[in-house]
Formats: sequence, C-alpha cells, structure tokens
Amino acid sequence: MKARLTIKMLIDIGMTGILLFLMAYALVGEAAHEWLGVSMFALFVLHHILNTGWIKNIGKGKYTAFRTVQTVLAALVLCTMAGSMISGIVLSRHVFAFLPNHGGQAIARTVHMLCAYWGFVLMSLHLGLHWNMVVVMAGKSAVFQKKAAKWICRALAILIAGYGCYAFGSRQIGDYLFSRKMFAFFDYSESLWWFILDYLAVMGLFVFVGYYAGVFLRKNHS
Repeated sequence: MKARLTIKMLIDIGMTGILLFLMAYALVGEAAHEWLGVSMFALFVLHHILNTGWIKNIGKGKYTAFRTVQTVLAALVLCTMAGSMISGIVLSRHVFAFLPNHGGQAIARTVHMLCAYWGFVLMSLHLGLHWNMVVVMAGKSAVFQKKAAKWICRALAILIAGYGCYAFGSRQIGDYLFSRKMFAFFDYSESLWWFILDYLAVMGLFVFVGYYAGVFLRKNHS
C-alpha cells in the first residue's frame, strides 16, 4: 500500500513539473514541447489506472458538496487533457509527423490554447482540493506541530498566492483563458526559470483557492 501511494505521489509530482514546462512552449522548443505533452498524457493515463477504485465508485454512494465539485472538476480536467492531446496530434511537426495531414490546424490551434490554459487552471484547482493530504502528512511531523511553523506556512501560502495574482495579470493569462488573445506571447530574452517561477506562483494561487474551497465544502456535508 505504501509503495502504491509513493508511486501515485511521484506520478503527480511528475505531472505537476511537466505541466509547468509545457506552459513554456516557445522557451523549451517545439520538439521538446511535443515530447513533454506525450509524457504528460502517459502519466495522466497511469494516474487514472492507479485511481480505478475512485472511478468505479463514481455512480455509487452519496454525493456531498465536496464530492460533487471534485467529480465535476475531474471530468473537466479529463476534457481539457483529451482536447490538448487530440489538437496536439493535429498540430504535431515532430512526434506525430508521420500521420497524414487532414487540415483543421487553425481550429486545432485555438482548441489547443484553450485546453492548455484551462487545463493548467483546472489541474491546479484539482491539486488544491487534494492538498489536504499534504497538510495532514506534514502535520504528523514534529516540526509542523508547532504553532510558529503552521503560521509561517500560512504566511508563505498567502505570499505565493498574492504574487500569483500579480503573475496572473502580468502574464495576461485571463486573456488566453477567454480567447481575447489567440497567440501566446513569449519574451525570448527571458530566462526559462523566471517564467517557470511565475507560473508556479499562479499554480500556487489556484492550489490556495482549491484548498480553501475544499475546506469550506468539507464542512458542508449536505
């Protein structure tokens, strides 16, 4: 059981890391982006294989507010992942270049961008809903049982979320989410790691929102 949980955590960490680099499309290069996308999809499939028990129980039992939101969010993440993969195959110039070109690249490009940015937000919220597991595990440590450590972590979370709000605006992520911009802008002189840190902060913002939404929903058992 411990080995299975460790594997699941490693897969989730891997998906989180890959997701951040996928957002840096132009900075990592087209070929690397495609291979990262394939790796992400493979880990996504493994994630679902390891969570077949949860999937089998979707139609069973009572649906609380938390379970309803969790299930809807998981379904939306699945849709964005499928949309990203299908549109990515259509746009592929490297990994799937051997496939015949049937056109539709303009539509595929729009779908790919929407699924990429909405997938990023939804996956971050999904991670936030399950962040309680991290909090519980950390709480078992002697260090995190001290009040000072808890308040330091809360302050750090607020700082990350606050900077995430700034990065969300400065990176114009809202424009990409709602198709106000059809092409992603990249500053090629910018450091890849600075870009990753900004997107990590935005992810932190939505993890923060997801976590506290989960806390609120768990209190509502109806």
